[in-house]
Amino acid sequence: MKGNLLIIEDDPEISDMVADYLEKEGYQSTVVHDGEQALRQFVPDGFDLVLLDLMLPKLNGLEVLRRLREQSRVPILILSAKDGEVDKALGLRFGADDYISKPFSPIELAARVEAAIRRATQYSNADNGNEPERQLLSVGELIIDPNNFKVLKKNKEIKLTAKEFQILKLFVQHPTRVYTKAMLYQLVWDEEYYHDDNVINVHMRRLREKIEDDPSNPRYICTLWGIGYRLGEQ
Repeated sequence: MKGNLLIIEDDPEISDMVADYLEKEGYQSTVVHDGEQALRQFVPDGFDLVLLDLMLPKLNGLEVLRRLREQSRVPILILSAKDGEVDKALGLRFGADDYISKPFSPIELAARVEAAIRRATQYSNADNGNEPERQLLSVGELIIDPNNFKVLKKNKEIKLTAKEFQILKLFVQHPTRVYTKAMLYQLVWDEEYYHDDNVINVHMRRLREKIEDDPSNPRYICTLWGIGYRLGEQ
């Protein structure tokens, strides 16, 4: 079995289609149809990935996302017909790992699911000591612990999502390198870049809000307009 999935989708035709296709791809699925049922069904460490619709009865998808993220770092992929920039930004800011707009290709969905689980498994293996021990990284007032996925600023821990941590670590490990959005998408998301700048923009803004004293005047990750990003001069 490739993984255990929780599918939160109020449309039975869509949920059945997604579950059937992913089960043929080797995944086990649990399907729920409203937000309250989703919270009752979810168990931390009980699922490898969550597929979440935004338009849910009883409790909307964004609130479900917020509550799931409070108790787990499980990969969460949003499936929604609400494909506006605001909806995407809200979902990503609440902690979603990716956003797939309806209608979508089952082949693309399976690829996104596999990539998200693979990334999460890599982080889990490192947490369990299955990777060689790495030294602490530091830049300015930040201390990055690659082994335990922790970031400290002035000895206070900053809570980052897996992707935020990976972005920050990438810049700190390569302080002189400039990264285009296409490079970041391929290195962090492990997927081809389809010119969806919103995903990277939201993650970068959210990361800056957590690590910068003044996110509008960033010190750690600076923008090179028309080119990309690089670690700032310290």
